[in-house]
Amino acid sequence: MRKLKVTELNRLTASEYKASDKTPLVVVLDHIRSLNNVGSVFRTADAFRLDAVYLCGITATPPDAEIHKTALGAEDTVTWYYYKETLDAVAELKRQGYILCAIEQAEGSVSPERFLPDGDKKYAVIVGHEVKGVQQEVVDVCDICIEIPQFGTKHSLNVAVAAGIVLWDFFRKLYHPMFD
Repeated sequence: MRKLKVTELNRLTASEYKASDKTPLVVVLDHIRSLNNVGSVFRTADAFRLDAVYLCGITATPPDAEIHKTALGAEDTVTWYYYKETLDAVAELKRQGYILCAIEQAEGSVSPERFLPDGDKKYAVIVGHEVKGVQQEVVDVCDICIEIPQFGTKHSLNVAVAAGIVLWDFFRKLYHPMFD
């Protein structure tokens, strides 16, 4: 087995990416304090060609050297919006017809393997603060909570890791069933 060279990956240029069809999926960052996590989510959003990233509350916005360190330029290609209040962002997404999905440990949550999204709908995945999680007032307006099963001693995953797991799951189930 031979590793591929970067030149063999046939990646899009920034302008080709901007002009490409996007996956009708957005991610909302609810008060994310780590700029590395923000950058990592941008990079994941780029990988799956998400419609947008919504940055809310204390979440930093580009341009920022710390975001760039992990985003590696994805902050320049992925569309993003900033909202001071996460509730305003999710209300706007709801008006646009998005199904709101908090990634959170909550009563009545479902695990990713039991959640089957509808390919005719648009989804917004909401991840929360590294310690406090998604704000309860935001969870209250969500349509569903998705909880990633965990079996160790810790009760949570890193925000960027959790977002990556759930975004990949949505991407493959909804828009690219060839991966199943």
